[in-house]
Amino acid sequence: MTRVLIVDNEPSILSVLSTLLKAEGFDVMATREGKKAQDTIRAEHFDLMITDIRMQPVDGMQLLKTARMEAPTMAVIMLTAYGSVESAIEAMKLGAFDYVAKPFKVDEILITIQRALDYNKALTENMDLKAQLGARYEFDNIVAESEAMRQVCEMIERVAPTDQTVLINGESGTGKELVAKAIHMHSRRRESKFLAVNCAALPEALLESEMFGHVKGAFTGASSDKEGLFESCEGGTIMLDEIGSMPLSIQGKLLRVLQEKEVRRVGSNKNVAVNARVLAATNSHLEDDIKAGTFREDLFYRLSVIPILVRPLRERRDDILPLVYHFIREEMPDVQDLPTVEPEVCDILSRYDWPGNVRELDNCVKHALTFAKNSKITPQDLPPRIVNASVTGASAESMESFGRDGSWAPLKSFLRDKEQAYIEHVLARVDGNKERAATALKISLATLYRKLPDLNKDD
Repeated sequence: MTRVLIVDNEPSILSVLSTLLKAEGFDVMATREGKKAQDTIRAEHFDLMITDIRMQPVDGMQLLKTARMEAPTMAVIMLTAYGSVESAIEAMKLGAFDYVAKPFKVDEILITIQRALDYNKALTENMDLKAQLGARYEFDNIVAESEAMRQVCEMIERVAPTDQTVLINGESGTGKELVAKAIHMHSRRRESKFLAVNCAALPEALLESEMFGHVKGAFTGASSDKEGLFESCEGGTIMLDEIGSMPLSIQGKLLRVLQEKEVRRVGSNKNVAVNARVLAATNSHLEDDIKAGTFREDLFYRLSVIPILVRPLRERRDDILPLVYHFIREEMPDVQDLPTVEPEVCDILSRYDWPGNVRELDNCVKHALTFAKNSKITPQDLPPRIVNASVTGASAESMESFGRDGSWAPLKSFLRDKEQAYIEHVLARVDGNKERAATALKISLATLYRKLPDLNKDD
C-alpha cells in the first residue's frame, strides 16, 4: 500500500487531505509538527510527502532537505498559500517534484499526486535496472585463470538456473558475494531483487525484524508494520552472509521459512507465503559449529544442497597477476595506455600470501596507483608490509636450486623471463591473437609489442 506523509500547521488542511487520500486507498500519516515529521522520515518509509512551506520552527524547505538526505526515493509535493515563484523555484532546485498553491482543487492535487507517484515508480525501476546490469557485469569480471576459479564458474552456470539453496564457503575477502550475485543474475529471478544481509552485523532482535518483518507495537519503537527481506524480495534472491553467526533462535525460524515457504512477522500470528531463493555464505566450518552446538544440523543440510568453495588467493596464484590488471583497468577505465607493472612488482605480488585475499589485493593496487609515477608501478609504490613479507618469504625459500653450476641470472633478467612466459601463456590460450591477449592482460596492444618485441618477426 502506498504510504503518504502529510505535514501542515493548519488542522483543516490535514483533515481534508487525510480524508481525501484515505478514500483513494492510501496509507496516510498526518502531523502538524515539522520536527516530528523529520524524525518520522528517518525512522519509516513513505512513498510521498506533502508538506506546507511556511511552518515553525521546522519549515517545509528544511523537511525537503531532510527528505533528500534520508529518503532520496520519496517524492515530495510542496504546499503554499503564498504562491510565490521564488519559493517554487527554490523547492524544485532542492528536489521537490511539484508545487501546489492553496487553496487547491481536489482534482488538481490528486492529479499531481498521481504524477509524482508514477514518476517515482519509473525512477525506482530504472535504479533497479542499473543495479541488475551492474551485477551482470560483475559476473563477466570474475577472474578465473586458475583451475579452482574455473570450477567455481562452472558451478555458477550449473546451479543458477535452478532454485536450489546454495552454501558458499570461503575466507573473508575471497568474493563470496560476487559469486552470489552471479548466481542471481544468471537465474530466472534476475529481473527481481537481490538482497544481502550480514548476519554477524546485526543484534538478534534487529536481525529477526530485518529478515521476517514486524507488526506495529511488536516492540518498543515499532510504530508501523514493516516488511522483512523475504516479503520485500518476492521472486528474487536473498543472500545470508556469515550464516554461522545467526543465533539459534533465528535459525529455527529460517528453517521453517525454507521448509514451509512462509514467514511470520515479529508480533504477528499470521503466516505470509513468500517466494525467495536463499543463498548462504560463511567463512567458518559449519560442521565444527554443529559439534559445538551453535548451529543446527538440519539447517546445515537444508542450506548446503549445493556447496560452492571459493578458495583463498594463496591457493590460486594463477589469478593474482590477472586480478592486478583487472583492478588497474577498473580504477582507470578511460585510460588507453595503462601503467606498466615492473617485473619485480609481479614477483612480489606473486610471492605474497594475501591473508585478506582478493579484497586485500584490490586495496594494494589502489595504493600502488596512488603513488605510481611516470605510468609505472614499482616496488616502492606497494604497501611496505607486502614488500617486507615477500622479501622474508623469498629468503626462507630454498636457494639450492639456483646457482648450482656457479652462475647466477640477474634478478631483472629472471623476472623479465617470468613475465614473458606469462604473456606467452596468455597468447597460447587465445590462439596467438595479440589483440585478445592485450585485452586479457589489460594492457594496450602497443605495450604488448614493447614487452615482446620478437612477436613482430612472424608478422
